[in-house]
Amino acid sequence: MSLPDPDPITGPRLREGGRRLMLDAAFATIVGTLNSGVVLVAYALMLGASSTVIGVLAAIPFLTQLLQAPAVVVLERIRSRRRVAIASLFVARLALPLMAVLGYLDDRRLALALLVIAETVHCAFNAFAGCAWNSWIRDLIPEQKLGRFFAHRTTWATALGIAGTAAAAAALQFADPGGDGSGSPPVFAALYGAGFLASLVSTWQLSRVPEPAMPAPVPGRRLRTMLAEPLRDAGFRRLIRFFASWQFAVNLAAPFFSVFMIRQLGLSAGFVLLMSIVSQVANIVVLQGWGRLSDRFTNKTVLTFAAPAFIACIAAMALAGQVGPPGWTVAYLTVLHVLMGMTSAGVALASTAIGLKLAPRGRATAYVATNALVTALAAGTAPLLGGVFASFFEKRQLRLDMEWRSPEGALELVTLSIGWWQFFFLISALIGLYSLHRLSLVREDGEVPRREMLQHVLNVARRGVRNASTVAGLRAAVAFPAGRIVRERRERRGGLRRTA
Repeated sequence: MSLPDPDPITGPRLREGGRRLMLDAAFATIVGTLNSGVVLVAYALMLGASSTVIGVLAAIPFLTQLLQAPAVVVLERIRSRRRVAIASLFVARLALPLMAVLGYLDDRRLALALLVIAETVHCAFNAFAGCAWNSWIRDLIPEQKLGRFFAHRTTWATALGIAGTAAAAAALQFADPGGDGSGSPPVFAALYGAGFLASLVSTWQLSRVPEPAMPAPVPGRRLRTMLAEPLRDAGFRRLIRFFASWQFAVNLAAPFFSVFMIRQLGLSAGFVLLMSIVSQVANIVVLQGWGRLSDRFTNKTVLTFAAPAFIACIAAMALAGQVGPPGWTVAYLTVLHVLMGMTSAGVALASTAIGLKLAPRGRATAYVATNALVTALAAGTAPLLGGVFASFFEKRQLRLDMEWRSPEGALELVTLSIGWWQFFFLISALIGLYSLHRLSLVREDGEVPRREMLQHVLNVARRGVRNASTVAGLRAAVAFPAGRIVRERRERRGGLRRTA
């Protein structure tokens, strides 16, 4: 694939590039909805994956984000963001046709090993491409239009994401209507094949987007020095500790919700994807409301309200198998996913905002980048350990036998049993309580007591009780701002050149 050399970008070329970026977003979203998340977990379960393997698959997208740091250095040497992005995306997406045919292999152990390898290649090269893309688009789109551009792009991605998830849910329901995990290799082959075709269109559209030329490199500040600076800031270090412990607690349990619902509760993968849609819709509906609360009561106040509620949802998941008949279980899970979508929206929004607010003016990029790297490491380590813990608890159960005497004088025996998933989710919730302790040590100017915000929310709810609303978005909290780092290093170098 030939790429035109960078040259001055005129108005018509910029508009054409914006149109192609929207098409890229549309087809890239289709790739994500058809080939990752619940679809990937269902595929792995069909191949006989253990909880340990599911933990590895859940950790890969987080741990590969660490590659964005060295990608900054590579990008500075190659000096072409578009070439790096296109080449990386092309290699990443070559993993999809390999994943499509794994269901036909008789050796399930080999199929699972190849699935893990292919997912690692896919995510690793996507991380490199993301580094180049961020810097490229930041320099291409005029600063006064960035907000509208990303709003438009996010709208496209969200709408198509929900539609793609619904299509995948229908396909998986067809593949495994009984929810017994047997699956259907042709259906997974079709999902990954369709994702690969969509990825080719996405890559082609992106290759036609113009690229501004990068300024000539000059000696400047080292990346390692920039990333180490926030760790010497006591106030920001407290925030990093909260984010790391929070991401560890959440990702210890959340990646296994799908496994729990499919294996333990006997629900189909299609239903699990439907719950994902419910969570996404709830997330979107309340996002602007969380933003208004954040502006009025500070980000930390929002976190002290939303974070405990999300931790409570994790603990509540342990009760999903105890609520009664299947109809009650479905209703319980639906309400729980609505609450998780709503509370995760508040956590994601306030986390991003408080990180930017507590970073010193003019040095936000390095601070946010360091926070993203540390939290990505915590978020990636958690499911690895979670898989091991889940395998351990699969073979164990806590049983309490209690005797009590009835009013008639008869001796009664009451048995309380807690299964392995209940253990697992409750341990995650306990670690979440520790992260809330770390949050209490964070300081933000203007923070108000949580009860004041709660009173405000209740007042608004009373006024708008007729407008009732129906786990999304947490990975964005560990997004590495590689593009801004490239730009900041360039600006620092330019400053050094001017003062020399």
